[in-house]
Amino acid sequence: MNNIIQSLLSRKSVRVFEERAITPEEKKAILISAMEAPTAGNQQLYTILDITDQNLKDQLAESCDHQPFIAKAPLVLIFCADKLKWLDAYIEAGAEPRQPGVGDLLLAIEDAMIAAQNAVVAAESLGIGSCYIGDILEKKEFHQQLLNLPRYVVPIGMLVFGYPTQQQKERVKPRRFALTDVVQENTYRRLTGEELRKMYAHRVGEQGFDKWIQAFCNRKYNSDFSKEMSRSAQAYVEEWMNKD
Repeated sequence: MNNIIQSLLSRKSVRVFEERAITPEEKKAILISAMEAPTAGNQQLYTILDITDQNLKDQLAESCDHQPFIAKAPLVLIFCADKLKWLDAYIEAGAEPRQPGVGDLLLAIEDAMIAAQNAVVAAESLGIGSCYIGDILEKKEFHQQLLNLPRYVVPIGMLVFGYPTQQQKERVKPRRFALTDVVQENTYRRLTGEELRKMYAHRVGEQGFDKWIQAFCNRKYNSDFSKEMSRSAQAYVEEWMNKD
């Protein structure tokens, strides 16, 4: 097994960092790696916000589900799906672009998140840990104002980076589903109840499938933050789609 695959297998989210700076050279390497990611038509439909203002970090730590470690992270990057730069370029050149549709939004989201994962892999190769913060998609109105985000720019993901503490290095990575639970050949097949129970068996433990799944549903899927994320995402889509 080569070093890249081993790094992907061992990488886990890091939420506690050493009080150690990420050097300008390391930061540049992470950002350049992000920008070298696969991209639709070489458009790079994203903008990366490098959050260096401590006041902004403090506010993001609160607005993103009250997670103090965000404020302590040496490097905070927000990956925004961005169609605005291309629209502005079209208009600047005298073209007559159509209004962006939901397909354009999804394509920009894909571009942004592929770039984000490249940043994660690059950081891991340098011994720098990372953690995705999906909560940046919540509280649309607040985050738009905080980050000065215009229409056609959506903060789709935030990443925090830092050198992991020894405890974080030694922490056991949560076990993933089996390959056979995730990979299907050629066409999609809906899993049976029995197959679902087998799929989750290693997670539910003594609590059992029914109680564990019910508790997870209430804690995550039916939670207030999950509902808020759906509300904000819907608001972004509606703003994106509304005609001027």
